[in-house]
Amino acid sequence: MNRFPTPFLDKIAGPADLKGLPDSALKSLADEVRNEVIEAVSQTGGHLGSSLGVVELAVAIHAVFDTPRDKLVWDVGHQCYPHKILTGRRDRMTTLRQEGGLSGFTKRAESDYDPFGAAHSSTSISAALGFTIGRDMGMPTGDAIAVIGDGSISAGMAYEAMNNAGSEGRRMFVILNDNEMSIASPVGAMSKYISSLYASPLGDMHRMAEGFEAALPGPLRDHARWARQLVTGATGGQSTLFEELGFSYIGPLDGHDMDQVLQVLRTAKTRATGPVLIHACTVKGKGYAPAESSNDKYHGVSKFDVGTGQQAKSRPNAPSYTKIFGGALTVEAQHDPTIVAVTAAMPSGTGLDIMANTFPKRVFDVGIAEQHGVTFAAGMAASGLKPFCAIYSTFLQRGYDQVVHDVALQNLPVRFAIDRAGLVGADGPTHAGVFDIGYLTALPNMVVMAAGDEAELMSMVRTAAAHDSGPIAFRYPRGEGEGVTLPARGEILEIGKGRIVQQGEDVAILSFGAHLGESKKAAQLIETQGYSVTIADARFAKPLDYKMITDLVRQHLALVTVEHGAKGGFGAMVLHLLASEGFLDGRCQVRTMTLPDRFIDQAAPDAMYVDAGLAAVDIAASALQAMGQRAHRGRASVSS
Repeated sequence: MNRFPTPFLDKIAGPADLKGLPDSALKSLADEVRNEVIEAVSQTGGHLGSSLGVVELAVAIHAVFDTPRDKLVWDVGHQCYPHKILTGRRDRMTTLRQEGGLSGFTKRAESDYDPFGAAHSSTSISAALGFTIGRDMGMPTGDAIAVIGDGSISAGMAYEAMNNAGSEGRRMFVILNDNEMSIASPVGAMSKYISSLYASPLGDMHRMAEGFEAALPGPLRDHARWARQLVTGATGGQSTLFEELGFSYIGPLDGHDMDQVLQVLRTAKTRATGPVLIHACTVKGKGYAPAESSNDKYHGVSKFDVGTGQQAKSRPNAPSYTKIFGGALTVEAQHDPTIVAVTAAMPSGTGLDIMANTFPKRVFDVGIAEQHGVTFAAGMAASGLKPFCAIYSTFLQRGYDQVVHDVALQNLPVRFAIDRAGLVGADGPTHAGVFDIGYLTALPNMVVMAAGDEAELMSMVRTAAAHDSGPIAFRYPRGEGEGVTLPARGEILEIGKGRIVQQGEDVAILSFGAHLGESKKAAQLIETQGYSVTIADARFAKPLDYKMITDLVRQHLALVTVEHGAKGGFGAMVLHLLASEGFLDGRCQVRTMTLPDRFIDQAAPDAMYVDAGLAAVDIAASALQAMGQRAHRGRASVSS
């Protein structure tokens, strides 16, 4: 696979093979791993910049610690590609994020070297502390090492875990991978001091941290102190925040200097008796010029040419739902100065960067802090502003208590823009937005919408802006829209009112959300069997359009509901309505089509829906099966 020679990497079947290598060989190995990552991701796409930034850390950790007995937990996991190469998965790296291939994140079912799965941030320290308690209670596990980024450590869960770990006082290691700053290149004094630490008798970890900084020459010492203060908030002779939480703090060190990293890890492993935080400064995209010079450091890329860095992005047939949302919200913000927006570290991912370009002081990025973001939006709503809280479906799960307690219970008009609804392709089950219909429709006061196409999304943005009597949510998928004609501005929809897209007599397909296009294809298949089909776009899962739904049952022999969500969502709401009103006792056969009760592994989105049994042919088959049962019942009643 690699255009560069890999004499050291070719001899690595697993981390055990790193133990006998001299430090000079480990440096060469890191260079080979970096090239291997670039080559692999150029063929598959994926999280490149973050993985390139931790190459030296990955090699050093596996060389110093005894994985998989020692538990290495990568926070989020999008930086785990070097780790995968070193742990026996090198030959499968070109299957990364592909159907049947390697996950783009750590995954317990994939390897013993992945002791804890991840794809959402800020979980690593909690998990590492869990392994630490297990070790101390006699479980067959060694040390626990959490590698967490400077973005992830900003989230509340990380501080909750550190507070708990500090109070426990047990031996564990947290490596802060800080790629937001860099320190000057190491000079002789630093390298000499670190080397002496490992050779000297065992001492106190706290004195080691102080001596690390004090041994630097003046200019480097000042820069290191600045970096330390920027991360910890400590000044002068004060202890660092991490030390106040009970951790021994070491750093900052150059995370790309293999000598430094190895010596610090070896010393910490030898001396630590309690929790230790090692602050390593790295460069995202390190070693690949196109990534280092890019604004996003090639955080997430499609397939690309290694020589030029040019990404092979396909030309979309229609604008993405995300872009449509960002543009529509900006239009509404132009008409209403009280409209504000909140994102949890995803301004471009949610399309809020479009509004931020026009109204930078009205868009708030709270960092990786969905819980805070939801309550922050609730506070703004209580003040009289009109907040749009734009969070992916899978990440809104992290703020669910706040949605319940701080928004719905107080009936505050927070507008939830829920991107990545449904299955999302290469990111797999960790990023699928499949539960929000059920967890939002369960809440009193909540209005829940889903866009059947991009024009409908524009109308839902405007509807949400106009809705000020309580919370409202609208969901939409990843990727491009249907290619429908777009208005200059959306219209205000009547709350709880659906629409008939196509009128028929025999079968009714009731679609909620972006599977409307697939429902239209299913209708064509059903019509080839001689049945006429009504297609209805529900628009609302809560409140339901009572009249439209009951009319569909009265006027058709079969009704099939279709949604991009798990069981217990829109179809369940429809069934509850029909059961409570006695409509399930009539002639109409009712079927609900949801995602199956299992997680769907990564693949192309269309393939994932085939796997889930939600393709057009599946919808048609469900309707025809219902019609067949109806016909059978009819014959039975006639013969009797």
